[in-house]
Amino acid sequence: MSAHPAPELSATQPPPYVTVVLPAYNEQDHVLAEVERICAALDASPYGYEVLAIDDASTDGTLAVLHEAAARFPHVQVVPFRRNGGSGTARRIGTQMARGQIVVWTDADLTYPNERIPELVTLLHDDPSYDQVVGARTTEEGTHKILRVPAKWLIRKVAERLTNQRIPDLNSGLRAFRREVALPYLRLLPPGFSCVTTITLAFLSNQHDVKYVDIAYAKRAGQSKFHFVRDAYRYILQVLRMVMYFDPLKVLMPPALWLVAIGVVKGVVDMVRHPFYFPASTVLLFVTGLMIGSLALLSDLVVRSRDGV
Repeated sequence: MSAHPAPELSATQPPPYVTVVLPAYNEQDHVLAEVERICAALDASPYGYEVLAIDDASTDGTLAVLHEAAARFPHVQVVPFRRNGGSGTARRIGTQMARGQIVVWTDADLTYPNERIPELVTLLHDDPSYDQVVGARTTEEGTHKILRVPAKWLIRKVAERLTNQRIPDLNSGLRAFRREVALPYLRLLPPGFSCVTTITLAFLSNQHDVKYVDIAYAKRAGQSKFHFVRDAYRYILQVLRMVMYFDPLKVLMPPALWLVAIGVVKGVVDMVRHPFYFPASTVLLFVTGLMIGSLALLSDLVVRSRDGV
């Protein structure tokens, strides 16, 4: 199955300034309404745009609905996947295909205020010092709310501690960023939901300024694809992986120093209680701290010696 052909550009027609990447998986009942809302907002803006509607191998009628939308809206291009790759894969491929200088990520489930997309784009257009604008949700309307709220708060605080920056919303699905800045980081994106966390941490870890704008967050239309245990585990693992990738000392050195310090204190206590006798636990604490510290320094050397990102 091939993709819907892209609108032809005349010799005088410039490429679009904005590319909206819209992944859709089994969203047949509301994806058309989302496309209409996005196109209406951008038609009323001063920006040329394209919408890459990516069907992630849906098993319902989503692809047919997207082709219907492409026939009605000239700026919409349908990109069908032959097999399900996950939202991260869809966003990565969509960003690589994008012709716009500004790329917008959003969802097709009616949760995000996509009518505010031009506002996010304008913030980047008017202020070159920002490389990404993120819609920070003021409420949590997702599934497993009792479990998600404390888990996301804890993971966000870990990310803030490791990046030394305030992060109002670590995994918002609505964001706009400069494509040329994001391109080197696309290979780091995982296939699942944590891709939005990855792009946030990649920008912050490399000193790219990120602006947060408060947005409302509506209840999801349709059935959520989020699985709490599996995706939460991948989520926190991705936070640690990304910080390790850019600054391993922040992850490894604190526990190394604590283990060495505890080993030294315990060794002094052991020396007072039993002169010249060090239990195996004391030696193990000290040696483990030294090993983790050595690994931290070696990892930091690897990070600083690699070319590119």
